[in-house]
Amino acid sequence: MKLQRMELAVAAAILAFSAVLALTVPEFFARANLIDLFLSSVPVLIVALGMTLVILTGEIDISSGSVFAIASVMAGAAAKSGLPPVAAALAGCAAGALLGSMNGALVAYVRIPSIVATLAAMIALRDGLRWATQGAWIDNLPAGFQWLGWPQPAFRAAMFVLAIALSGAAAWILANLPIGRAIYATGSNQEAARLAGIRTPLVKFWTFTVLGALTGLAAALNAVRFNQIPSNTGLGLELKVIAAVVVGGAAVTGGSGSITGTILGVTLMGMIGPALTFLGASAYWERAIQGAIILAAIVISTIRMHSRSGERRAAEPA
Repeated sequence: MKLQRMELAVAAAILAFSAVLALTVPEFFARANLIDLFLSSVPVLIVALGMTLVILTGEIDISSGSVFAIASVMAGAAAKSGLPPVAAALAGCAAGALLGSMNGALVAYVRIPSIVATLAAMIALRDGLRWATQGAWIDNLPAGFQWLGWPQPAFRAAMFVLAIALSGAAAWILANLPIGRAIYATGSNQEAARLAGIRTPLVKFWTFTVLGALTGLAAALNAVRFNQIPSNTGLGLELKVIAAVVVGGAAVTGGSGSITGTILGVTLMGMIGPALTFLGASAYWERAIQGAIILAAIVISTIRMHSRSGERRAAEPA
């Protein structure tokens, strides 16, 4: 697969960052740390795959962290109620899909700007969950819930296979199916897509729903790693996910981006937090760096967009 310029730049940044870490803190590449880094990055990648679809349509969802928290708590509560571990995980996935569809309906059919609708959802869902749980963690989870009752090596292998399968499926759908072309067309020029017969509201509705379902799945897979579920889990997840997608080359205006870029973006963003810890820097710098990366990526994307527009105008006959 041919990498775009932005994707090559991110790949180069990952290699350079890895080289610096190898020279300064070689223990970063210890097997235990790499395994932990992988397990914490897979849920972010799963959410980022859904966020890529939403951003490709020219929209954005900043409620993913709150949806992640509710789906996590839902999965834990379902497990405590006696449901089998897999069924409890599916309950979290269903909760995410429902909340995602609500966001999608507000954006696609009520026509509320996505940043407004999902900002309201982020606050309402987070505060609603805080009220429902009174800030208490979900504990006393059944023993079989952790790792879904599987041996840890088997669970890690399953996570790896799942990450590959979901990434491959998303890339193939975007490249080969009509829905993939409809997503790109909706983000590139919504009016032109509508005139071409694409039901753009339906496209947007389903991208938000898929994002919600993937967020629920990611939440469940993250929850089973521990024997307690914090009610405030997922704080800052939306920033990390959006940063990964945008730094991977997706244009915030829609119509441009790839799954390959998202994978590279998740890899780079996932390295930052642990690297700061190994370097002895404050963890509070992680969000500042994420914000700076988002800003830089948006500036680069905007410059490229204006450059292409200028080239097209210059090529037009007088």
